[in-house]
Amino acid sequence: MEIKNLELIKTLRHELHQHPELSNEEKWTKQHIMNFLASNTKLTLIDKGKWFYAIYHAGENRKNIAFRADFDALPIDETINLPYASQFPGVSHKCGHDGHTASLCGLALEVDQKGAKENVYFLFQHAEEIGEGAAECVTMLDEHGIDEIYAYHNMSDMEENAVYIIDGTAHFASKGMIITLEGEPAHASQPENGKNPAYAFAQIINSIGTFSAPENNKGDVVCTVIHVNIGEKAFGIAASKGELLLTLRALYESELQILQQNIKQLAERLAKSYGLKLMISYNDLFPETVNHKESSDKIRTVCMKKEIPLVEMKNAFRASEDFGHYVKKTKGAIFYIGNGIKYPQIHTKDYDFNDHILETSVEMFKGLLE
Repeated sequence: MEIKNLELIKTLRHELHQHPELSNEEKWTKQHIMNFLASNTKLTLIDKGKWFYAIYHAGENRKNIAFRADFDALPIDETINLPYASQFPGVSHKCGHDGHTASLCGLALEVDQKGAKENVYFLFQHAEEIGEGAAECVTMLDEHGIDEIYAYHNMSDMEENAVYIIDGTAHFASKGMIITLEGEPAHASQPENGKNPAYAFAQIINSIGTFSAPENNKGDVVCTVIHVNIGEKAFGIAASKGELLLTLRALYESELQILQQNIKQLAERLAKSYGLKLMISYNDLFPETVNHKESSDKIRTVCMKKEIPLVEMKNAFRASEDFGHYVKKTKGAIFYIGNGIKYPQIHTKDYDFNDHILETSVEMFKGLLE
């Protein structure tokens, strides 16, 4: 990678880090990236509102290869001392999407200056953290007949600048489930006169172990209690309304649906038994992310040719990734580049994207085009 290009994307990464924006609020971020590409490349830019993509045209009858970067931040305070620290209280790039974006801009610079044999699509995506971005951006794959799509994620507890890959499922499917139950209030001295949802919620929570037990599932299934809020802080009033938030995860999307159905049916039975009104809604829907072996093998080949350390992963990440929407539509794969074995974990206050892996990420992307 050209040194001048590496320095440009490092500066860009720090600028993005200073101006983090939450999912679906990334107006400044998107415009700043577009301005960077407009000033430093001759690529065609396609503005799609919340997101955009750039195109390098190699010619007719060439393959169409896409690369994706996400650019939203997290609702976490910046507490570490950085010269480019977040300027916005309560928001920071603690997942490294600023780095992912800088990497893709680095590829854009190199392709614009040196060319490529294939048509290249540089997809800059919003709202990955809440699972909404890729669901909107995936239309681009059909519109342009994308043959393959790739992305990477930085990861800690992995050797610095080593590439990690897995065939098949790379990230669990997941969704947030919100269960609301409403009964009737009563004086706390006469609870029998009311309809209290606490007992129904207790039974739902107690059922989680059975529904997610290994002996009852083919793959790993996880159900996490996120939040419970029942009644009011008033000792004279029996609880009459409450809300339970769960995150459902599964290695196989089919088993996620079974888990969801089991909990839903139990909630319906309990609501009827206790005379409660039931409402169920869902948030943060992520599909399973399944790597295509042909694409994973190309990543392996690039590592071998460029002498980049390669590690074969044995297990998928329980954490979800909305890249799964893309690989349901076309061939592709997501790989991982290590920040370092003892590097702070993503989604923690001590984390900041490791600039030392920028060049490796760009070289990996370039290798997939060669």
